[in-house]
Amino acid sequence: MTTLATPGPLALVGGAEWRPGCDFDAELLAASGTTEVVVLPTAAAYEHPERAVEFARAWFATLGASVRGLMVLRRSDAEDAEHAAVVRDARFIYLGGGSPLHLRSVLKASAVWDALLAAWRDGAVLAGSSAGAMVLTDPMVDPRGGAFTLGLGVVSQLAIVPHAETWSHDRAHRTISLAPASLPIAAIDERTALVLDHDRGWRASGAGSVAVWLAGAEAGLDALPR
Repeated sequence: MTTLATPGPLALVGGAEWRPGCDFDAELLAASGTTEVVVLPTAAAYEHPERAVEFARAWFATLGASVRGLMVLRRSDAEDAEHAAVVRDARFIYLGGGSPLHLRSVLKASAVWDALLAAWRDGAVLAGSSAGAMVLTDPMVDPRGGAFTLGLGVVSQLAIVPHAETWSHDRAHRTISLAPASLPIAAIDERTALVLDHDRGWRASGAGSVAVWLAGAEAGLDALPR
């Protein structure tokens, strides 16, 4: 009898990743069973991506882990077979912050994206922060105006607002009011993760808080899709 694999933990981080307060990273590292984190600074392709990797490296060193920075910065990088092989073999994959639109255009329907999905479905830990978290849902909030656009859909029928504590009331109200009544929106503070453990459901972890909105009203984590 074939045993179906269980997807690994999924962490949607509200931004300001890889710094004190992100205690959930130690939990994710333990769940991964590895001491190497594969970091894709794709979303920061035009913002010194090597600095993002070094920041991640310094942070995970405090947790006893190493970081392998995978410079998937352009579409051609995402179609590279060697890059895809690294991602497929990884047990902890982390998408950093930056531009969600660039990240989506680079990864969508690529060899690296297929490898990422396969690794996660086989039990690898998958984390994304800010832009990296936004693209993992579908729909995703469009950073150009706060409406909605297509995401990559690791989790469907969910949208997130990262850096939630920095959004003005008017900006947040606009996004919430534009959401279909059936679409939950998770507003996630910086240094905070909304984590899906497939045996336990959703939970919030880290320095801040997570607020869920559904049909214009506050709801609990049980309103989120599994």
